Amino acid sequence: MKKKMSTTKQNLLVDLLIVSGFLFASQPHFTGMAIHEWLSLGLGVGFLTHVLLHWRWVYESTRRFFGKLARQSRVNYILNLALLVAFTLIIFSGLMISEEILPLLGLQGVQGGVWKWLHTTSADLVVWLVGLHIALHWKWIVNAVKKYLFGWLPKLPRRQVAAVKHSEMPM
Repeated sequence: MKKKMSTTKQNLLVDLLIVSGFLFASQPHFTGMAIHEWLSLGLGVGFLTHVLLHWRWVYESTRRFFGKLARQSRVNYILNLALLVAFTLIIFSGLMISEEILPLLGLQGVQGGVWKWLHTTSADLVVWLVGLHIALHWKWIVNAVKKYLFGWLPKLPRRQVAAVKHSEMPM
């Protein structure tokens, strides 16, 4: 019988794919426009997957937003809503100025102007919002990375860990 992947491991995998995809997609001068556009569409799928994996939290937080909800959850909710709006603007404006995907479908995108500005501005905003999102979830990220990416490393006995920390101290 196949063992089911833990929710934390599943979330970490999706999040790492989204972050690495975003880092590549945000550099079209390195990847080229075709890879930029197709990878960005894939990111849209990854982002949707992330939202679906957290749907219960989205539902409960939306339902209780104006009622009983912890301050941290309310801040997180507003940040996630801003991310949703910004990612939606990136994807929609990106499709409007598409140089690869729309022509493949026999459609013509618009050149430059407001759509290009909206695409660039929302992409810049997402960088800041993702930074805040990472900061708010830093403890979870560190613990999940330790457990699932570096969990195979042998653990040092406490005495050796203290000795390593002491030897790394500046003079």
